[in-house]
Amino acid sequence: MSEAPTPENAFYVLVTGANSGLGLGIGARLIDEFLQTRPQDESLVLIITTRDQRKGDAAIAALQEQLRKVCRKAEKKLPGVSQLLQRRVFLRQERLDLLSLVSVQKLSKKLRDTVPKLDVVICNAGIGGWTGINWPRAFKTILTSWKTSTTWPTFKLSAVGWTAKPQLPPAAGGSKREEPLLGEVFCANFFGHYLLGHYLARLLAKRSQRETPGRLIWTSSLEAYEHTFNMQDIQCIMQTEAYESSKRLTDLMAITSRLPSTETHVNKYLAYEQPSEKTAKPRIYLSHPGITHTPIMPLFFVLDYAWRLVCYISRWLGSHWHVVTVDKGAVAAVWLALAKQSILDTMEQREGVGKWGSAIDVWGNERVERTEIEGWGWGGELNETPRKFGRSPYAKALTRQSKEKFVREGEQCWAELERMRVDWERRLDEAGVGVCMD
Repeated sequence: MSEAPTPENAFYVLVTGANSGLGLGIGARLIDEFLQTRPQDESLVLIITTRDQRKGDAAIAALQEQLRKVCRKAEKKLPGVSQLLQRRVFLRQERLDLLSLVSVQKLSKKLRDTVPKLDVVICNAGIGGWTGINWPRAFKTILTSWKTSTTWPTFKLSAVGWTAKPQLPPAAGGSKREEPLLGEVFCANFFGHYLLGHYLARLLAKRSQRETPGRLIWTSSLEAYEHTFNMQDIQCIMQTEAYESSKRLTDLMAITSRLPSTETHVNKYLAYEQPSEKTAKPRIYLSHPGITHTPIMPLFFVLDYAWRLVCYISRWLGSHWHVVTVDKGAVAAVWLALAKQSILDTMEQREGVGKWGSAIDVWGNERVERTEIEGWGWGGELNETPRKFGRSPYAKALTRQSKEKFVREGEQCWAELERMRVDWERRLDEAGVGVCMD
């Protein structure tokens, strides 16, 4: 099952960081919902990335078990259908280290050589960059404002100055090559995915029998705070809250990717020139998993279970964002991956480009909900009515000034990230380690 054929009617999805947590939940939910909603003559080719073979094998085994579970359930309702369902899902694993730009290039080159197209790329992998918890502050804020403090926490301790390993090998004679610093959290959460999306844009643009554009889904967070982002330190190397800063950067670039003012940079990024019968410009979408219990915040065994209980209590107290489990946290990304293009287009025409989040009710019924973004609101409309659902108590009404600032920063981010991409590609090529992507 790991070596998949390439049928013309196959639906190709790549999910990064699928060895555990949310990534594995996305893969499992994709299998379930694809088999339930797509035509019987359409197959799913699910490509997952992990950093090593052991994690990849474990992830494939878990997804195979999920497929068997879906088949057993379907078999009870319609005997004999399991064999048909089994033949509709193909799994493949690949190696990817987002902290190595060469690794990103190597995987992209391999996929471009072996995959006829990609329908969806879900950029899920990432790290938190936290060093611990301010326990006195945690107890105080949770006991005095339970829902708010567990949804928008202020007690996590962030590292400062973490940088990725050197990307370039020593020069002749063993001397160290000069290269700019690359923030570790920034690279793992955004820049590695940014390069991956650029290199795979050619596969996302291919139409094949598909009439809809390929989708590049970036994963954000409820904690994408405006105050954590500084254009002068876009990688957040010199400041705290690098995770939150990387998610704010994700919001800024995903939302402004549809604006005329960024079109030149976006077209270069997507390597897209003119529409044709064989290509369609890929779309960038933005999702977040709500509050999901995952290993991204490492805790001791007892504390890990305590935090899980805290999350459930938050839901019972009325929090709409505490989905807790990874299968429910995956609902937004999977919905964006599988929804009909006409539905997405209609919703964006009516409500504007926005951020789609995994939400839940007190009974555990998950759904997809729009999420407010500082400086953009729910859809970039100045006169939109504020929604009470899941709104941060710190939120402010969207103003013309705040929207202009959001758009201006988005434009600056696109210009800077494209500059960084070109600069790093040049450096890798000059050092002799870059992979030819022509």
